[in-house]
Amino acid sequence: MVFSSNVFLFLFLPAFLAVYYLLPARFRSAHILVGSYVFYGWWRLDFVPLFAGVTLWCYLCSLGIQRAHERNDPRAAKRSMAAGVVGALGALAFFKYFNFGVDNLNAALTRLGFEASDTFRVILPIGISFYCFQAISYVVDVYRRDAVPARTFWDFSAFIALFPQLVAGPVLRYKDVADQFRSRTHSFARFSEGSTRLMAGFCKKVLIADSVAPVVNQTFALENPTMADAWLGTLAYTVQLYFDFSGYSDMAIGLGLMMGFRFRENFDHPYISKNITEFWRRWHISLSNWLRDYLYIPLGGNRRGGRRTYINLTLTMLLGGLWHGAAWTFVIWGAWHGGILALERRFARVEGKARIPPSWGVGPTMVLVMIGWIVFRAPDVETAFDFYGAMLGANGLALSDTVAWQLGGWQLTALVLGIGLAYAAPWWRSYKLRQPAPRQSGLAAVDLVFVPLFALALLRLTAQSYTPFLYFQF
Repeated sequence: MVFSSNVFLFLFLPAFLAVYYLLPARFRSAHILVGSYVFYGWWRLDFVPLFAGVTLWCYLCSLGIQRAHERNDPRAAKRSMAAGVVGALGALAFFKYFNFGVDNLNAALTRLGFEASDTFRVILPIGISFYCFQAISYVVDVYRRDAVPARTFWDFSAFIALFPQLVAGPVLRYKDVADQFRSRTHSFARFSEGSTRLMAGFCKKVLIADSVAPVVNQTFALENPTMADAWLGTLAYTVQLYFDFSGYSDMAIGLGLMMGFRFRENFDHPYISKNITEFWRRWHISLSNWLRDYLYIPLGGNRRGGRRTYINLTLTMLLGGLWHGAAWTFVIWGAWHGGILALERRFARVEGKARIPPSWGVGPTMVLVMIGWIVFRAPDVETAFDFYGAMLGANGLALSDTVAWQLGGWQLTALVLGIGLAYAAPWWRSYKLRQPAPRQSGLAAVDLVFVPLFALALLRLTAQSYTPFLYFQF
């Protein structure tokens, strides 16, 4: 089940919220758990036991950590923490990287003249990257004493299964929402805010991301794209990915507000960044923070000298790229960003205790981001480098007839609108914040524009084919 579907919007969500608000507060976590498992099992019931197993394993390991802390036994606490992390990572590694390992082994065997291994294929469970990371962060935070252990197994299970962010984030940490599982604010104002956020995210997904998707698919499917084809496709994918993923995050945050939860933001207008360091402070913020706190800092962060810092940055982004998908394209994408981050760290100027990375400007930074998006989107490394060659004019300059005759007016309109909104939205937010409080309240009425846009998006949803969110594949 996906947010941008009639089943979710007109069946699951109304039924879930109706029961949720009719139940006494003490039963709502249990209702979240049941509803979230229904939501997850709608895709495939056979992966529900895996999901439940990872949840139970990490909860039991956290109990072991807690008991070890109580008897002042740091070794036992560390063993329980390691068991929890290894268990969750083991499940993630098997289901996400087994096929990747077999494919690379077969490629090596073939080059050496041996027969390729004929083995089974593993289906990637939806959302496994996100719920494993959340379970790991809980175990580690309990070990570090950064998080108070969950009151009950049901609270912890509801946190892991919380359906608004279950399959594509944001990556939550229990310590950030623990108090909200004990007591949440339910009000008409919060519900209205959530509804508006839900509608905004839905419009971003359906009206913009899905509308430019055909341009992306057409250009990346070409055998010999021209320079214009390649740049058009890259620009379209830059818009598609941002509005698709930020749209999902908006819907997740909105659904959370409708249930009384307030999640942290996952995007902060990343395309206005002036360097890649700033970009990663604004793009997929929950994952960036997770990689920093649970990978970069444990590797040593910037505490072991310049050379080690550059290695840690690059290695963190390499593993972050591999988290996105089991393919060499994602490894290269991670290396690209890691290398630039290391370069920016190397040439950062020091002001007091802060390091200020060099500012490339919005335009050059966006070119660096778009170069990375190509290998992120391409099905394989060869296609990606062919696309890079096309961007430099290897196959001609003008827009090809194959792309030109398939371009529709709405596709181009959505592309221009997406680019405009990516840069107008931060200006609008800054403008509102500069106004006095009464003026801000009046400007908030502009959000009512999402009501007719939401209706239009619903009409388009019924007319188009199924289009899952892009980050579901990760």
